[in-house]
Amino acid sequence: MPLILNNLYKSFAEKAVLADFSLTLPDAGVICFFGPSGCGKSTLFNVIAGLVPLDGGTIRGLRGKKLAAVFQQPRLMPWLSAAGNIAAVCGDNKAARQEARFWLAQMDLENEADSLPGELSDGMKQRVSLARALAYGGDLLLLDEPFTGLDQKLKERIWPLIAERFEGKLILVITHHQEEAQSLADEIYHLSGPPLTLCR
Repeated sequence: MPLILNNLYKSFAEKAVLADFSLTLPDAGVICFFGPSGCGKSTLFNVIAGLVPLDGGTIRGLRGKKLAAVFQQPRLMPWLSAAGNIAAVCGDNKAARQEARFWLAQMDLENEADSLPGELSDGMKQRVSLARALAYGGDLLLLDEPFTGLDQKLKERIWPLIAERFEGKLILVITHHQEEAQSLADEIYHLSGPPLTLCR
């Protein structure tokens, strides 16, 4: 079933970020949202993820779907190790811990499995966040500037892992980099705002 965003409204301190925003997205493929900082892209992702309540409108097509996300900030639990942060979303048992170490190895972080987030660089934290989303899996993946702090070599290594893990599923990507959008996406939506507006 497609993801249907219908007449979405969301404001903060009386400033409308989403105003009568509607869009229908396919149930599979890679869609990039390209636009300037502050136009409302992250707010759109947050309402899709259910992290921010809507002031109005409806979202259809999420019922029964498992959603994974990587945000601009890694949002790791500081009291858990890198492996612990990943295992926490996979059942936190022996199998989950093995799964966590597998995905950390895919991110070249096998030696940081027992490190706390505070002991990791920003780029390492982002890779742990990516590993967590890959371990969790799901039917829909939201990626908000997922490669922040990563060099081109790492991007080229990680993206095929994402594409394979979520093959046949819907991947939504926010990026400020036109070249990145063109290389990753099946379709690009150019946005402006606020309030968030589709330019094409």
